[in-house]
Amino acid sequence: MAFKSTLFRNLSANTLQLVVNQLAGLAIFYLLSTGLTKNDFGLLNLALAILMIAFNLLSLGIDQISIRKIAAGDNTAEVLGLYIFHVLFTGLIFYGLILAGGIFFYQTAAVYPLLLLIGAGKLMIYFSTPFKQAASGMERFRLMGLMLVVSNLLRSIALMILALLHIISLQNAVIVFIAGDVLELTISAIAFSRGTGMHLHILVNKQKYFALLREALPQTGVNIITSAIARFDWVFIGIMASAVKLAEYSFAYKVFEMSTLPLLAIAPLLIPKFTKMFKQGMPDTERLKYLIRIEMIIAAFTALVLNLLWQPVMDAVTHGKYGAVNSNTFFILTLCIPFLYLNNFLWTIFFAKGEMKMILRGFVITLLVNAGLDLVLIPLFGNEGAAAAFLASCLAQAAFYLYHNQINALNAIWQNLPLCMGCALISGFASKAITANYWLSVPLACIFFALLLSTTKQLKISDGRAALNLFSA
Repeated sequence: MAFKSTLFRNLSANTLQLVVNQLAGLAIFYLLSTGLTKNDFGLLNLALAILMIAFNLLSLGIDQISIRKIAAGDNTAEVLGLYIFHVLFTGLIFYGLILAGGIFFYQTAAVYPLLLLIGAGKLMIYFSTPFKQAASGMERFRLMGLMLVVSNLLRSIALMILALLHIISLQNAVIVFIAGDVLELTISAIAFSRGTGMHLHILVNKQKYFALLREALPQTGVNIITSAIARFDWVFIGIMASAVKLAEYSFAYKVFEMSTLPLLAIAPLLIPKFTKMFKQGMPDTERLKYLIRIEMIIAAFTALVLNLLWQPVMDAVTHGKYGAVNSNTFFILTLCIPFLYLNNFLWTIFFAKGEMKMILRGFVITLLVNAGLDLVLIPLFGNEGAAAAFLASCLAQAAFYLYHNQINALNAIWQNLPLCMGCALISGFASKAITANYWLSVPLACIFFALLLSTTKQLKISDGRAALNLFSA
């Protein structure tokens, strides 16, 4: 009962912070996309994409390793102290290189001032990551939620005020970003210290630091690759196409990212739980199979509803800027949603078992597929080509994980994906064939979807009871 209560509280706290964060993020994104010109919006996203890749690389995989070590019972203060030293050391070196590297940005001069200014803010966010990862490893999700929502809440409120005053500009947006990032670092350090009672210190120990780096080495490769995958297409479109095309693609991609809110809610909880599960022995595979089946239903349902509402809603709220022009791109991206759920599920199992080298090989294949197809498809098909390349990379990653799965009972879990997506596609096309009114097509599609899921045995009467058992010890 205690396990059930703790897990429910953690899930509730993590879901709450995600909802708040996503709503604030949505407000920020909407205000900037409609308040800035497409060119300025594209430049801003190009700078953010470059910085996201850079700071993810700088973590060298220590972020995920820290969660695992703390969850496994290692000395939290020691892990945290080493991590704080790492972010200060690597972060200051990186920003020094930005300051000295203006000469390398002569071909993209418009983006360099943004890199310099926004980079200072993102450096503050980077400095705050040890506190968030330590809170996650300690399963202090309420504390982690507080640290994660501060920046986005401040930004959204500030931008709303600027919008009401009709003074949203690229310069003002940069000021808002930097202020929010500085506040996030401040709140994170104070909240973690008070919430855990731990004294914050920098641990400078060469032997222990290099031991941590060696342990994180396989995950370092994963971080390099996932960072490139996450925003490679943004950078490529921004540099090789135009800031305007990047503005359009980034808008569709951002909504696509926000659509994975349920996955974001459960993913942080799975790492410590799966780590303990595999440390104690073989897990309950029936519960795992149930979990992935429900995840596939959620993923397919999300894709179904979003595609039905995309064009009419987005054209209405963006005054025709980002709706119809992104319809095909967004449709392709939503096909990736179930693969993201499946890949996260399998990745978490492998990560909990410590199979880092195998995970690294999988990500190498994923990067090669994504980057290679981006180079070919973006010049030919533009934003749709970038979306197709990302879909192909998700498929390649899923195939690799499934091939290397060693839990026989989970060999057939991939079948849930095409069944649920097939039900969603049929339901969507059928509802649109019956009525052109999207407010009617959505509930109609949901009815069709539920009936098809029941027919294919993806949705069962016993699922309600199984959901309760999923949270039991």
